[in-house]
Order: sequence, then structure tokens, then C-alpha cells
Amino acid sequence: MIDKQAFEETLAHVHTHSSPSELRITDIRFTDIVGGPFHSSLIKVFTNQGLVGFGEVRDGADKVYAQMIKSRLLGENPCNIDKLFRRIKQFGGHSRQGGGVSGLEIALWDLAGKAYGVPVYQMLGGKFRDKIRMYCDTEVVGKDTGKAMGEALRKRMDMGFTFLKMDLGIGQIINEPGTLSAPIGFLEEMREKSKNRYNQNFDGMTDEQIRDITNRHYDIYNIPHPFTGIHVTEKGLDMLEQYVADVRSVIGYQVPLAVDHFGHIGLEDCIKLGRRVDKFNLAWMEDMIPWQYTEQYARLSRAVTTPICTGEDIYLKENFRPLLEAGGVSVIHPDVLTTGGILETKKIGDMAQDYGVAMAIHMAESPIACLAAAHVAAATENFLALEYHSCEVEWWDDIIISSRLPKKLVQSGFITITDAPGLGIDDLNDELLAQHLHPDISGLWEPTDNWNKFYSNDRLWS
Repeated sequence: MIDKQAFEETLAHVHTHSSPSELRITDIRFTDIVGGPFHSSLIKVFTNQGLVGFGEVRDGADKVYAQMIKSRLLGENPCNIDKLFRRIKQFGGHSRQGGGVSGLEIALWDLAGKAYGVPVYQMLGGKFRDKIRMYCDTEVVGKDTGKAMGEALRKRMDMGFTFLKMDLGIGQIINEPGTLSAPIGFLEEMREKSKNRYNQNFDGMTDEQIRDITNRHYDIYNIPHPFTGIHVTEKGLDMLEQYVADVRSVIGYQVPLAVDHFGHIGLEDCIKLGRRVDKFNLAWMEDMIPWQYTEQYARLSRAVTTPICTGEDIYLKENFRPLLEAGGVSVIHPDVLTTGGILETKKIGDMAQDYGVAMAIHMAESPIACLAAAHVAAATENFLALEYHSCEVEWWDDIIISSRLPKKLVQSGFITITDAPGLGIDDLNDELLAQHLHPDISGLWEPTDNWNKFYSNDRLWS
């Protein structure tokens, strides 16, 4: 006969991961940092068993998208990920509006993995690969020429990166006379609003003045591509073609090179530019037009031979399907912090595979989001490459504390997957985070009790 008291005393000294069926969410808190590379709202989800799950709101989003969901998760078992996702997904949306739902969803996976003592990729069905290929989005410091970009990309290759990406678009020629046409004064207004929004020192300005600058910037830069009236001239096309030729002359033709940030030009100009650069063996052309224009993507895909890619602003699996059915893309490019999170991104990848489409993953955030994306990449067969923006951020790896992960996550262009439970993060480096707090959002892990009791009739049907 078992001595119950002796059994319980012995169990108290035996390490167990947790009691998953009794796990409950007790609190959710946030810390905002900048510079890693962009503004990130990091998430901690606390439980009644001392386990903490880590998540992150997408770059450039507002943490209010996550805070508003807190009351729907308190008291729930985080291991019931799909159930909770179905409860909260109505509070997400495309692009940055998906950041709250997605950021919390990855924290649930982290908690479930820690509770059961297994890595996230294992809960997704196991891994197809041990190493995750990273591609490095690259910018030029100083004058942006094709030769300078080629040298910058060459340095990435010397670091071990086997997949590259750069910008190519009207931003590189907007200051060169005769390269673009648009309604008179519009390009000048674009330049002025961009300068005011991103380079303005707001010190001494009133809230009304700052708001006016922000609103006017919104008016200009939120015009969809087909409606701007911007066209690239033959001179502009010549310059952009030469830019890519100069890049290839430095890095060669064998390494995959993707291109992005074309600017808000319409479909016909995208086709003209695409045909000019088809000869350069590009990996893909990304986000040339808004993802919502399915038929335009199909026309673009049929008109050029370079693979067409989009997806970083699409929320939920069902919104990728029209592009796949129309043959509008050869590569999909979801962001785990917009799609709805880890499981939704895995489903999107699997669906794309049915159409013969590869999946790259967009990622411009902290190691939390990077690890979430890496676990999806490990578990998805048609994965191609994962984005990485933080080569020059020396403290990026130090954001997380882990006894099971390499000190430097990205080594020689790859992340090596380990068997660490959850995402593999033990804690976050609060001392470091304190040095990089958002200047307008002070405080580490401040209480969020004011979000505890936000309720509504969330049912979407009668």
C-alpha cells in the first residue's frame, strides 16, 4: 500500500514540467522597446504554476490589439490553443491589426511546450529540417548605388548567408529628374511628408502640430498603388535595370536574390519593370501591388518570369486562398505575427504546398518572433527561407535568456533547431530591455489590471 504522505513529499522534490490540465492564465503584461530593429511590444503571459509564455506584437503595431484580448484569456488553460484562438481571432485583422491575436497565440504555444516539456515544432507534427535558412534584408549606408548594394550583399555572403534580399524601386530614383511622372507637385509632396514624418525633431511642437504632420503623411502614403498616378519613365527603368546589373556583377548570378519595396506604382509599371529585370535570375519580386488585388496578381504573374511573392500583411489562412487559386503567386510570404500565429502559419504553408507554392516567412522583430517563425519553418515541408533584419543590432540576441539555445541564434546564415521546450526561452533580459525602452512608453512589465474586465457579446451570429 502506498504511503500518500510519503508519495507527495517525494513528488515535491521531483522535477516535473507542470500539471498541464490544471494550468491557468493569471496575468498578461507588456514592455515596449525600440531599436531591435523596430518598435516591439514584448509579451509575458503568466500562469498559476509559475510558467511564463513569451510573445510579441508585430513590428509597427500597437499593443492595444493584444491588451483588449486579455479579459478573454484570463482563467483559461493556455494549452487549449486552438480553442482560445477561435475565441480571440475575431479581434485581429490584416497587417498590424493581426499583431495582438498572433502575439498572444505564440505565447500560448510557448506555454504548452513548457507544460509538456516538448519544443513547439514537435507539437506541430515534428520537423523537416534541423537548420533554418535565413535571408538578410540589406540596406546601403551612404549613397545607394548598385555597386554599393552589391558590396553590402557580398558582406552578407561572407558572413555565411546563402539567400539575399534588397530594395529596388522608385525610392532609389525619386530624386533623379526625368525618372518618374506623376501629377505635378505630388512627388515633391511625398518627399516633404516623408521627411517631416521620419526625420522631424518634434521637440517644442504641440500635439496638434505633430498630429497634423502624421495625418498628412497618412494621406499621401496610404494611397493604394493603382491610384497614385505615378509612372516610371524609360530613363527610370534604365536606371533600375542597371542597378540590378551592377549588383549581380558583384555577387554573381548563383546566389538567390529577392527584391522588395518597389513603391506605389500600378500594375502596368510593375510589369514593365519586372520584364526589365527578369534576366537577372531573381528569387522573387515582393509586394509589387496590394495583396487584395487578386486578378492583378494573376496578370502580373503571367506577364513576367520572375516568381511573384506577397503575404506579410494577410491575416488568416482563408485570405491566402484566392491568390493561390488564381495562380497569382509562386511564393507566399506570411508573417507569424500577422497571420494569426504559429498554427495558422503552418496551415497556410501546407495549403500553399497543395498549389505547388513555396513559403518564405517575413520577420522583422525580436528573437521571440524569430524563434516562433523558426519552429514553423522546421515543421513545414515547403519552407524556403526566413527573413532576418538584425545583423547590425549587437544586443539583439541578448534580449532572451536561455540555457538550451545558442548564445547567438543566427550563425553562418542559419538557426539550428534544438529540443528546448516551447520556444526555448527561459526569461527575458530586463536589465537590457530597460536600456532600450520606447521613449514614450516607459516601464517594465507594468500592471495591466485595467484590461481585466473588458467584456462584450463576442458572438458573431444571432
